[in-house]
Amino acid sequence: MSASTTPSSRPAVTERESREVAEAAREQHWRKPSFAKELFLGRFRLDLIHPHPLPPDEAAQRGEEFLAKLRDFVETKVDAALIEREARIPDEVIDGLKELGAFGMKIDTKYGGLGLTQVYYNKALSLAGSASPAIGVLLSAHQSIGVPQPLKLFGTQEQKERFLPRCARTDISAFLLTEPDVGSDPARLATTAVPDGDDYVLDGVKLWTTNGVVADLLVVMARVPRSEGHKGGITAFVVETNSPGVTVENRNAFMGLRGIENGVTRFHQVRVPAANRVGEEGQGLKIALTTLNTGRLSLPASCVAAGKWCLKIAREWSAAREQWGKPVAHHEAVGSKISFIAATTFALEAVTDLASQMADEDRNDIRIEGALAKLYASEMAWTMADELVQIRGGRGFETAESLRARGERGVPAEQLLRDLRINRIFEGSTEIMHLLIAREAVDAHLSVAGDLIDPGKSLGEKARAGANAGVFYAKWLPKLVAGPGQLPATYGEFKHGVDLSGHLRYVERTARKLARSTFYAMSRWQGRMESKQGFLGRIVDIGAELFAMSAVCVRAELLRSQGDHGREAYQLADVFCRQSRIRIEELFNRLWTNTDDLDRKVVKGVLSGTYEWLERGIVDPSGEGPWIADATPGPSQKENVHRPIR
Repeated sequence: MSASTTPSSRPAVTERESREVAEAAREQHWRKPSFAKELFLGRFRLDLIHPHPLPPDEAAQRGEEFLAKLRDFVETKVDAALIEREARIPDEVIDGLKELGAFGMKIDTKYGGLGLTQVYYNKALSLAGSASPAIGVLLSAHQSIGVPQPLKLFGTQEQKERFLPRCARTDISAFLLTEPDVGSDPARLATTAVPDGDDYVLDGVKLWTTNGVVADLLVVMARVPRSEGHKGGITAFVVETNSPGVTVENRNAFMGLRGIENGVTRFHQVRVPAANRVGEEGQGLKIALTTLNTGRLSLPASCVAAGKWCLKIAREWSAAREQWGKPVAHHEAVGSKISFIAATTFALEAVTDLASQMADEDRNDIRIEGALAKLYASEMAWTMADELVQIRGGRGFETAESLRARGERGVPAEQLLRDLRINRIFEGSTEIMHLLIAREAVDAHLSVAGDLIDPGKSLGEKARAGANAGVFYAKWLPKLVAGPGQLPATYGEFKHGVDLSGHLRYVERTARKLARSTFYAMSRWQGRMESKQGFLGRIVDIGAELFAMSAVCVRAELLRSQGDHGREAYQLADVFCRQSRIRIEELFNRLWTNTDDLDRKVVKGVLSGTYEWLERGIVDPSGEGPWIADATPGPSQKENVHRPIR
């Protein structure tokens, strides 16, 4: 097929086809154990995370040495207020980060990188992000999902030798998947890559290309048409941004993260050598999802930094601010918020470090753990920031610049709230993460009984599935009745002054209860289960809380064994677990007592105009224009705002 036959219309895709594309992209097999997968099946495999894994001494030394250099740089060279005010990271700061090696933190030393572990990479992102969240995003988008990580996992040796040295020191990279009318439904991807001799010809428009405005190299997901000699499907390519036909049409602006270089990128008849294809044709989504297994851990890292800063400001402000004769921290209404921030910060660091170390060990499959860490951290960090704004009162709502102008300390609490809000959307929204994790959590059930609820399967296939399911459930269900969580002495090694063993017994019992609830729901709703998104979201949230409880207990015991604030760690773990248990019990109650059915009826009414009268009495300040911008392939009509930094 020649380049001139590039289709210009967006592919029409049914709901079933969208699901099939997503299903084909996910990893089909579990070749390694998974703590979180076992947890959702009612099996509390503490042995998979305890004793807490640790980095090798040499890796820790290398990581600590770089953190010291990075700390000095961000403390002396980064002006966070300037970045917020001008909505741009100064070029000299980016150049300084390049010289420091910060763009090659995850790249192997043989390609000119620093070769840091996932643990220390995340610690570096936390440190850099605390100085300026925009810098954290710049470094993360480049390394977590940009060119280095896909090439590390799927690139050829020749591709690694060509591109990784550039990414380690000079070039900035970006990842381009989203389109104006394509978010979490990649089956509708419209950007095409048409084979033409030894090249592919790209046409299409990509939206929200973080780093795209300043990037030198792009990972682009495009649809290859099926043709003779070409399997076709969504495929990944490394594209040089300065290639003819690549136009950065807009630098987007947002409510937060004002310094990020996020734009709209158009491809018109862009020739990409076949040698730049990453993996095989049709592997693009699998590459993207596999990359995100660890790539998502950069977001929890930024949330850990946010929690630590919230705790610092809450502590200092609440001790200094007095009302009714005593510091506001000693008023219970404020004190409970401070306790929540402290305990939750400890939990987020525990979850992030555990998942990161598990990624480094490569002994476990962490696809669920990484997704849970992203989901949980993004939600809890937003809540912590909201509580900090409340603790600060009117000063929390006031900008740092305004505070400084009238003579007070410029505390950017409201900026933190704005900056953190995107984390609940970035790299999989909370709603999509619920569905993604739920799919993995019920994988064992679908493996043995999926054909029973698949309307496309024959009676013979359903009969075989029924037989297989009978064997599986005959062995599995009895194990959900009783377990170690019912024995008073279990997990006794977690009792040192403060007793955490009871919390671990609770996790074990609750994991079995969670598995029973999931099985009951699948039996009740069968093929309609996938539409019960409210129920699935609560199941996942319970699992996230159980994972966090496990992580904090294991981390507390690690710190105690190392003589590193062990007593205080046990106290924080105990408080967090008690707070978490309250949230879990509420979620269990809402599994079966909720307004999900009524909500669906109201939604139908809203969309049909039944409640349109409720909208009267306002004016709409929105501007004119379509809901979704036109993304018809063709030459760009706009100025190229690409701004490479050299």
